[in-house]
Amino acid sequence: MGARGVAADSPRELVLSRLGSLFDELAARPAIDGIVPSFTRFHRELLVARAGGSEDDVETALGRLYCVVHGSGGAYASEEREEFERLGGYWCHAGGLEPLHLAAPHLGPATRLADYGAGNGLQGLLLQHLYPHRLTTLIELGGPMIDQGRRLQSLLGIPGDRVRWVHSSIMDVSPREFDVIYLYRPVRPEGAGRAFYEMFSREVALADHPVTIISVADCLKDFLPAAFSLLHDDGQVLIFANRPPAAHLAVEDPGGKAGGS
Repeated sequence: MGARGVAADSPRELVLSRLGSLFDELAARPAIDGIVPSFTRFHRELLVARAGGSEDDVETALGRLYCVVHGSGGAYASEEREEFERLGGYWCHAGGLEPLHLAAPHLGPATRLADYGAGNGLQGLLLQHLYPHRLTTLIELGGPMIDQGRRLQSLLGIPGDRVRWVHSSIMDVSPREFDVIYLYRPVRPEGAGRAFYEMFSREVALADHPVTIISVADCLKDFLPAAFSLLHDDGQVLIFANRPPAAHLAVEDPGGKAGGS
């Protein structure tokens, strides 16, 4: 067992251990409940689970605490909600712990990552914290969610030049500039929402560099161009790429050194 109550003998468990350590650090902040309501309560549940020695209980408690942080923050202004409902958006689903370790082979120092429909940005912020990379772009329609995301970014100590917040509809941002794209079914693949998947697939096909897509509760599979192959499918998280993962890590970083995780 790791020092934080989670076995640390595999990449997945190492990530969970690091996440537990991060939450321990946040729990020590005097004003944490003012930023993330109920954080202290759910962190106590994690401590109790660790004391019990059950890895399953620890992971469950860790996941519950993660969901509390993911769900924190504001909602939408009235005009934002109208656009959200027009596109058939899903309300703030937590992507879960699995993508946090599955993303590791695809992230290097030179990576430009984007999260479409980022909510308060927790998933992208955690990926930046766990695997520092060139830039995380967080695309979100809800202004109050972005406000909370900036608070979380400060709480996690992530430099401002590593995160770009885009206050916009996901329809308005082309994916072609990004190396890794994360999304959790931001809109329904029907009606107005279908237009997003069509736009996304059309634009990502124009990328002239390796692209990896990490899709939770996937709706992209039937839209992506043939250049993308399926690298991973566990029934919840699908990973697509137009080239093998190693191609990402060969891209030059800003300092002129080859990327690597």
